Amino acid sequence: MNQYSKKRTWKFILLIFAILIGIISLWYTNALVKELSREEKKKVALWAEGTKKLINIQDPNQDISFFVKVITNNKTIPLILVDENDSIISTRNLDSTKINMPRYLNRELEKMKEENEPFEIILANGHKNLIYYKHSILLTKLYYYPFIQLGVIFLFILVSYLAFSASRKAEQNQVWVGMSKETAHQLGTPISSLMAWLELLKEQEINTEILVEIKKDIVRLSTITERFSKIGSAPNLRINNINDILSQSIEYFKKRSSNLVVFSSNINEKEFLIPFNPSLFQWVVENLFKNAIDAMSGNGKIEILLSETNKFVFIDISDTGKGIPKSKHKAIFQPGYTTKDRGWGLGLSLSKRIIEEYHNGKLFVKYSEQGKGTIFRIQLKKQI
Repeated sequence: MNQYSKKRTWKFILLIFAILIGIISLWYTNALVKELSREEKKKVALWAEGTKKLINIQDPNQDISFFVKVITNNKTIPLILVDENDSIISTRNLDSTKINMPRYLNRELEKMKEENEPFEIILANGHKNLIYYKHSILLTKLYYYPFIQLGVIFLFILVSYLAFSASRKAEQNQVWVGMSKETAHQLGTPISSLMAWLELLKEQEINTEILVEIKKDIVRLSTITERFSKIGSAPNLRINNINDILSQSIEYFKKRSSNLVVFSSNINEKEFLIPFNPSLFQWVVENLFKNAIDAMSGNGKIEILLSETNKFVFIDISDTGKGIPKSKHKAIFQPGYTTKDRGWGLGLSLSKRIIEEYHNGKLFVKYSEQGKGTIFRIQLKKQI
C-alpha cells in the first residue's frame, strides 16, 4: 500500500467514525424525544381530566383544589380548548402578545391538529369539548438539538480541515522548494567536474560522436539543475512556439527509447504561440512521455495532438499502455502515489503543480481505458 492509499484509508476510517457518532447521537436524542413526548401526552391527559371534572362539577361544596392545581401546573405545553364546532374556548401557554389575534390562534390550532390527536371531554349535557396540544418549546428544541449539534461539529471539522490543508500545503511548498534547491545545489558540483573532464577527453583520440553525446547529456543535466532551481520562484513566462519544445522532447526520447516506441504528432501543421516557461514546460512533457513509455512497457505508440479554441490551446498526449482505472484519475496526481516498485510518485504531482500553479492552466486525464491506453490533456491559456 503506497503513502497516498494509507492516507485515504485513514480519511475513510475517520469519516466512518464521524458518521457513527452522528447516527448514535441522532438515535439517542430521538429516543429521548419520544420518551418526553409520551410524558407530555400523559400530562395533557391529566390536564384534560382535571378540566372535565371542573366543567362537570355539580356539588358547589366539593373540593376542587386538586383539579385547579393540575391545570395550573401546566406551564410549558401549549393547549387550546375548543367546543365541538371548533370555536376556541380558552388557551394556555401560547404567545401572550398574540393571544387576542384570531389569525394567530387559528394557525396554532391547525398546527396542533396536524401534530397530535385531541383529547375529548364529554359534558354532562351530552355535548363535548376538545383539547388540542403541541410539543413544548423544550421538547421542540431538544428535537432540533442533534441537528444543530451536528451542524456545529461539521462546521468545526470543515474549518479545521481547511486550516490543516492550508498548513499542509504551505509545508509541502517548503519541502518542494527545499528539496529542489538542494538538488540543484548538489548537481552543480558534478556537472562542473564533468565539463572539465569533457575538455580533457577532447584532447585524447576519442570518437567525436561519443564526445558530442556526452556533451548533450551534460547540457541535459544542466537543464535539469536549472529546472530544480526554479521551483518555488515565479517563473518567467514568455511568448514561445510550443511546437519547438514538443519537437525537442520527441527527438530526445526517440534517441533514448526503444525502437518499438513510435511517436506521432501534428505539431508541424501550425504554430502555437502562447506564454509559457520553456524549461519547466518541457519538464512536464518529458514526465508525461516517460510515464507513457512505462505504461506501454517500452512497446507502443505515443501520439501528440495540438488543438485550440479562442481562449485555450490543448496538448493531448496519448499512449497505448495499460490504462488507468477511473477511480485513480485524481489519485495519480497526489504526492507519493505510485504503482511502480521503484519511484517516489512525484512526477505527475510536480507536473500538475507546474501547469496549474505556475502557468494557470490545467493537467488532467482526458480519457483512459484499461488495456487500451490513456490520454493526458494539458490546457493552457493563450494569454495570461
